[in-house]
Amino acid sequence: GLGAKCAKEVATAIRGGIISAKLNLIPVRRGYWGNKIGLPHTVPMKVNGKCGSVRARLVPAPRGSGIVGSPVMKKMMAFAGINDCFTCSCGHTRTTANFAKATFEALRHTYSYLTPDLWKPTHFTKSPFQEFTDYLAQSKKVYAEDDTLNLRIDMPG
Repeated sequence: GLGAKCAKEVATAIRGGIISAKLNLIPVRRGYWGNKIGLPHTVPMKVNGKCGSVRARLVPAPRGSGIVGSPVMKKMMAFAGINDCFTCSCGHTRTTANFAKATFEALRHTYSYLTPDLWKPTHFTKSPFQEFTDYLAQSKKVYAEDDTLNLRIDMPG
């Protein structure tokens, strides 16, 4: 989680920041680059995050490439359990708080995309035409009445 707190004393601010971070925990989805061999090691797809003027982008990377990015980004990725990732950022990234929040938002977006492995199983039902084919296949006599001529016409059906 990511937390921030202001207080008159340092110890109180640190304690409040830790509590705030524990309340803001998020799940981070990890994925593969290329073949699904071994444990997941990178982000599952390209994700973006934004805070203030800072935009952070995380791109999946091949196994063994490490985290290509700033020390703040590397630290956050290490906490998230991501071993390999290419990063791209723009804006005033020297504002560490906004940069960390943008990275945090990008990590939050890993679970916001609905990929096929997260689809619910589809239970297909028969259409009414398939379900009642036996009934529909029975031939019945249909009578049509014409009121103008008072005729009754047998129609094969």
